[in-house]
Order: sequence, then C-alpha cells, then structure tokens
Amino acid sequence: MIQILVTGGNGQLAQCLKSLSENYKNYQFTFFSREDFNIVNEEEVKRVLKSKNFSFCINCAAFTNVDNCELNNEAPDLVNNKGVKYLATACKENNVKLVHVSTDFVFDGNQSIPYKETDKTNPLGVYGTTKLLGEEAVQNTCDAFYILRTSWLYSEFGNNFLKTMLRLSETRPELGVVFDQVGTPTYAKDLASIILTIIKEDNDAFGIYHYSNEGVASWYDFAIAIFSLKNINTKVLPIRSEQYPTPATRPSYSVFDKQKIKDVFNVTLPHWRTSLEACLQNV
Repeated sequence: MIQILVTGGNGQLAQCLKSLSENYKNYQFTFFSREDFNIVNEEEVKRVLKSKNFSFCINCAAFTNVDNCELNNEAPDLVNNKGVKYLATACKENNVKLVHVSTDFVFDGNQSIPYKETDKTNPLGVYGTTKLLGEEAVQNTCDAFYILRTSWLYSEFGNNFLKTMLRLSETRPELGVVFDQVGTPTYAKDLASIILTIIKEDNDAFGIYHYSNEGVASWYDFAIAIFSLKNINTKVLPIRSEQYPTPATRPSYSVFDKQKIKDVFNVTLPHWRTSLEACLQNV
C-alpha cells in the first residue's frame, strides 16, 4: 500500500480528497485534523513523518481567513509559513514527496492577462505574504515538491462563498455582491482530483502549477449562477469593492494560465459553471 499523509483533514479540500480516495484501492490515506496533528509544532511534525513509510504528504492545512490575517498576522505566519517549513524539512528527511496548496493571493491582481507560474509575485496583504513565504520555504527546503496555486475554492464542505450565498438567500430578498473582482470559481473536488492524478502519475515533474476551473467570472457572476441553478429568487445587486470594505485588499484579477498543468499531466479542466452544477447536486 502506498501511504499518503493529508494535513488539514477537516477542511473542504481534505474532505473532497477523502470522498475521492475510496476509488484508490492501492493507496492508504491518513487524514489528520489540526487537533490530531499540529504542523506548527516542529517536534510533532518530525515524529509524525517518521511514524509511517509515507510516500506523499498533501498539505491542505492553512490559515485561510483573509481578513483575520490582517488583524492577527502571527497565527497565519505560523501556519502558512513556519509550519510549512517544518513539513518541508521533515518530508526531505524522510524522502516524502510534498504536495502543497497555495493561492492566487501571491499576486497583486494588476495584470490583465492570465497569470503564469513564472509571473512576478506581489501579495497585497498578510495572507498572500505568508502563503508566498510558505511556497519559498518548500522550494528552498524540498527537492521533490508540487506547489498548486488555486483560486476561489468552494465545495459542499466547510465555509465558502457558495455556502454563504445559499445561507444568506434564506433570509434576504437581495444581496450586494462585488463585480470588479474577476477570477475563476474552483470546485475543490476538481482540485482534489488533480492532486490524486499527480500522485498516481508519481513522476519527477516537480515545481509550481496553476490550477482552477476554466472560464472567467466576477463574484457577482458567481452569485447569479448559484441562484439561477438553484432557482432561488434572491436579487443580486452589482457593487464595487469600495462599497464593501474589508480589512484585507483582494486582487482585482485572479485568472490563471493553466497550460502547464494541462500539458504535463495531460488533463482537461472543466468549466466553472459545469463544476458548479455538479457541486450543487450535493448541497
């Protein structure tokens, strides 16, 4: 059996991995929640990585509350940066290949064409900065790693934009949603699927990859699609970002160029609306 360690076991991505892992009969997945395995404890990280003959570690653990990151930068730095370095070091020492999930927030969103893996990073806030430091820790520590940057992640699990829209629609006849932030909604189950493809391929095409669903949308477009597909009558009003001030500044453009991952792993990526329809069948 090929042993796979998954951190952040209670998060939406890990839960999507768990739902798909049943189809991988020759792989044994060990899912650790934050309570089971704290990646910011260096000694615990060393002990867990030595405890079993793991072939891969999938790091889904992250401090992802973007606004809270601005209010308390110590916690996100511990999880998104230092904890990642501990993991990367332990993976190297135990010959474990690391799959690390990162974010579009490493970019400032000032570009007008899809971001490639080689484009200059320039995070706007604490979340993006700590995630970028985590990426650099992996690259500077590990020899065998895959960094997957993704964007606008949602699923039937956990807390996310989709779940928030459905919850708010139960009590509000209309909602204001920003239309001047553009990106690609990404179904976490699709990201989980590509991670499992990478593990199954088990090749040495290490490096950074961009992954999202296909297509482009604003948060306003995303909300309209959710309500349309669910036949919800809540009215959606387009608003500018300055009309919905938040502690953290979001990139205004978060569209990825995914040609690298499509070429290397020979995969076809579903359109975001197709994946949204699939997800809504499970909500």
